[in-house]
Amino acid sequence: MLLSKEYVGYLAREVTKKLIAGKLIETKAAAAVGEKVHAAILEEFSLEDRINDEVRVILEAYSAEMQKTGANYQEMFRKVKNELVRKYKAVL
Repeated sequence: MLLSKEYVGYLAREVTKKLIAGKLIETKAAAAVGEKVHAAILEEFSLEDRINDEVRVILEAYSAEMQKTGANYQEMFRKVKNELVRKYKAVL
Protein backbone atom coordinates (compact mmCIF):
# COMPACT_ATOMS: atom_id res chain seq x y z
CA MET A 1 0.00 0.00 0.00
CA LEU A 2 1.34 3.40 -0.91
CA LEU A 3 0.01 5.13 2.21
CA SER A 4 0.71 4.29 5.83
CA LYS A 5 -2.11 2.86 7.92
CA GLU A 6 -1.86 5.85 10.24
CA TYR A 7 -2.45 8.21 7.34
CA VAL A 8 -5.40 6.13 6.16
CA GLY A 9 -6.85 6.45 9.67
CA TYR A 10 -6.38 10.21 9.49
CA LEU A 11 -8.08 10.32 6.09
CA ALA A 12 -11.00 8.29 7.40
CA ARG A 13 -11.49 10.64 10.36
CA GLU A 14 -11.32 13.72 8.12
CA VAL A 15 -13.75 12.27 5.56
CA THR A 16 -16.16 11.39 8.36
CA LYS A 17 -15.91 14.88 9.87
CA LYS A 18 -16.56 16.52 6.49
CA LEU A 19 -19.52 14.26 5.73
CA ILE A 20 -21.10 15.08 9.08
CA ALA A 21 -20.26 18.82 8.87
CA GLY A 22 -21.66 19.01 5.34
CA LYS A 23 -24.82 17.29 6.59
CA LEU A 24 -24.35 14.58 3.96
CA ILE A 25 -24.79 11.99 6.70
CA GLU A 26 -26.45 12.15 10.08
CA THR A 27 -25.22 9.99 12.91
CA LYS A 28 -24.93 9.86 16.66
CA ALA A 29 -21.99 7.45 16.48
CA ALA A 30 -19.32 9.34 14.55
CA ALA A 31 -16.61 7.01 15.83
CA ALA A 32 -18.42 3.95 14.45
CA VAL A 33 -18.88 5.66 11.09
CA GLY A 34 -15.21 6.61 11.12
CA GLU A 35 -14.25 2.98 11.71
CA LYS A 36 -16.42 1.83 8.78
CA VAL A 37 -14.93 4.51 6.52
CA HIS A 38 -11.45 3.47 7.65
CA ALA A 39 -12.15 -0.19 6.84
CA ALA A 40 -13.54 0.72 3.41
CA ILE A 41 -10.53 2.90 2.55
CA LEU A 42 -8.08 0.25 3.74
CA GLU A 43 -9.77 -2.41 1.66
CA GLU A 44 -9.76 -0.23 -1.43
CA PHE A 45 -6.12 0.76 -1.03
CA SER A 46 -5.02 -2.80 -0.32
CA LEU A 47 -6.56 -3.99 -3.60
CA GLU A 48 -3.34 -3.21 -5.48
CA ASP A 49 -1.34 -5.22 -2.93
CA ARG A 50 -3.64 -8.21 -3.42
CA ILE A 51 -3.36 -7.92 -7.21
CA ASN A 52 0.45 -7.71 -6.96
CA ASP A 53 0.48 -10.85 -4.79
CA GLU A 54 -1.68 -12.69 -7.33
CA VAL A 55 0.63 -11.61 -10.17
CA ARG A 56 3.64 -12.96 -8.27
CA VAL A 57 1.91 -16.32 -7.78
CA ILE A 58 1.03 -16.52 -11.49
CA LEU A 59 4.55 -15.60 -12.60
CA GLU A 60 6.07 -18.06 -10.15
CA ALA A 61 4.07 -20.83 -11.81
CA TYR A 62 5.54 -19.84 -15.18
CA SER A 63 9.08 -19.02 -14.01
CA ALA A 64 10.74 -22.01 -15.70
CA GLU A 65 9.05 -21.23 -19.01
CA MET A 66 9.95 -17.55 -18.69
CA GLN A 67 13.61 -18.45 -18.14
CA LYS A 68 13.63 -20.70 -21.21
CA THR A 69 12.17 -18.02 -23.43
CA GLY A 70 14.16 -15.18 -21.86
CA ALA A 71 11.05 -13.19 -20.93
CA ASN A 72 11.59 -10.00 -18.95
CA TYR A 73 10.07 -10.38 -15.45
CA GLN A 74 9.18 -6.68 -15.11
CA GLU A 75 7.45 -6.60 -18.48
CA MET A 76 5.53 -9.79 -17.75
CA PHE A 77 4.59 -8.46 -14.30
CA ARG A 78 3.16 -5.31 -15.86
CA LYS A 79 1.22 -7.25 -18.52
CA VAL A 80 -0.26 -9.75 -16.07
CA LYS A 81 -1.11 -6.96 -13.62
CA ASN A 82 -2.92 -5.00 -16.34
CA GLU A 83 -4.94 -8.10 -17.21
CA LEU A 84 -5.93 -8.65 -13.59
CA VAL A 85 -6.86 -4.99 -13.19
CA ARG A 86 -9.17 -5.33 -16.19
CA LYS A 87 -10.55 -8.64 -14.87
CA TYR A 88 -11.40 -7.14 -11.47
CA LYS A 89 -12.46 -3.82 -13.01
CA ALA A 90 -10.17 -2.08 -10.56
CA VAL A 91 -9.06 1.51 -10.66
CA LEU A 92 -5.46 1.92 -9.52
